[in-house]
Amino acid sequence: MRFDQLMDCLECNPVIAAIGPDALDSALRSPVQLIFHLGADLMNISDVISRVHKAGKYIFIHLDLAEGIGKDRAGVRYLAQCGADGIISTKAQLIRFAKEQGMITVQRFFTLDSKGIDSIDDMVKNTNPHLMEIMPGVIPKTIQRFSSGLIPVIAGGLIQTKSEVTDALGCGAAAVSTGKSELWFL
Repeated sequence: MRFDQLMDCLECNPVIAAIGPDALDSALRSPVQLIFHLGADLMNISDVISRVHKAGKYIFIHLDLAEGIGKDRAGVRYLAQCGADGIISTKAQLIRFAKEQGMITVQRFFTLDSKGIDSIDDMVKNTNPHLMEIMPGVIPKTIQRFSSGLIPVIAGGLIQTKSEVTDALGCGAAAVSTGKSELWFL
């Protein structure tokens, strides 16, 4: 998958299914085109990726939360060989490793206080991810601050209603990730 394909996909359907292992079937039946897998497992991730691709969708693996997959260069290489379209991580080193493998990267940031928000600029300069996910995604002020930059913003976390989806998109987010399956059908 190329980055421009991903952005076209998100322009057509800006809602991302953020799932654990038990929600894959629901996400595959939904109209979302992009799945963030937040509970990958070494023993079945290859089959999961295959099912997602057979459904004509894309899958990013949150490597920080994956079980049995190394949080290192070999773990990233393994996911690339399995066919994952990209990774999600809070760790700069994993973002760099994934870019070496030609994968699309989403760096996740938690905006807990103003010092943390200020540090995001420095981290993004060092890693240059393809996209950044700002959490929680219900803080318009933070979304607006970062959506005017060069890296597209995904609003994630605590998104529970249609109005929160539209508010985040209205503040400049390129997409919204949510585990609330009802919102996958917007």
